[in-house]
Amino acid sequence: MKQGRKNFFLTALVFCVLFVLTASGCNNSPDQEGKQASTEPAPLVTSMTISPQNTRPAHLFSGEVRGRYEAALGFRVPGKIIARHVETGTRVKAGDLLMQVDPKDIQEAVTAAKAQVDAATSQYNLAADLLNRFNALYEQDYMSKAEIDRYQNSADSARAVLKQARAQFTQAKNQLDYCNLKADDDGVVLDIRAETGQVVAAGMPVVIMAKGDQREVEIFVPENQVAQFSPDAPFHVSFWALPGLTVQGYVRYVSPVADPITRTYKTRITLINPPDTVRLGMTASAVSATPEAGSSRIFIPLSAVYQAGDAPMVWVVEDHKARLQQIKLGKAGHGEEIQVIEGLSPGDEIITTGVHKLSEGQQVRTQLPGKER
Repeated sequence: MKQGRKNFFLTALVFCVLFVLTASGCNNSPDQEGKQASTEPAPLVTSMTISPQNTRPAHLFSGEVRGRYEAALGFRVPGKIIARHVETGTRVKAGDLLMQVDPKDIQEAVTAAKAQVDAATSQYNLAADLLNRFNALYEQDYMSKAEIDRYQNSADSARAVLKQARAQFTQAKNQLDYCNLKADDDGVVLDIRAETGQVVAAGMPVVIMAKGDQREVEIFVPENQVAQFSPDAPFHVSFWALPGLTVQGYVRYVSPVADPITRTYKTRITLINPPDTVRLGMTASAVSATPEAGSSRIFIPLSAVYQAGDAPMVWVVEDHKARLQQIKLGKAGHGEEIQVIEGLSPGDEIITTGVHKLSEGQQVRTQLPGKER
């Protein structure tokens, strides 16, 4: 009997405790729940803002300003250089003297050739006089036909020897003139490859010269992009030393053969009416001006991509809230980067870490590398 009353009191005590706990839970209003939730801090995420540094042209190449027509000039005779009249960067006109080699030996050859001409002239004059004299006797029947033919042959031989001597003399004089290296067109000296006192062979390049005033930019295109380059394709060209200046150009030449070492294709872009401030040797950047290849592309970290089903997305921050934005991806970039073709524009702020722990409309605190805000 006492044991039954004890069990009854224990059961009643348990029900009382449960009633009190339930009543206290029901007294919490929605406002109180909101206050409790609001006290929880918003998650801290790393973000980045799409800026011009994240956008890159599809085709951007560095190159050098070159002359359209470049020639490697050399002497046509071997010899020792005795004079140099130009420096790198010198503007020259057609006929200007650039270098000279020692002409002593060739001058002696000219003297010898002149002596041969004099000797041949004397022999020819003698043979011609004899022929004329004996022709008169032949007409009076004082000489036979065989004898006059012999004198005619001697005169013809002397004439041929004289012609040969004159040709050798002309050649020797040309060799003497070749001791002077002259510019064959107006232009600018790009490089000097020999100095006074140096012995050079015939044909060895000693002066590199850009002819005329036409300017081009030389770039080297990777083999996986060369198929997209065609003659007359437009380009925008800027210059490191001339900020703010952009010159229009077009593709003039694409090498049909890759460089055996770099595996790139040399390409020349002709500049259209470049100002005089664009000088040979300047560093230039060429950007394709075609809408398909030249439009900017945005690169973002791979960690920022949130895959929802088959559609890639990113979390965009607006008013400190996370919002999903669908994007279209392109090719992989350098390192841990991916190209975004559609869905983002400069000025958008995206979340780059913790993208799989967020929900639509969630309040977030963002931080840039080394800085919270």
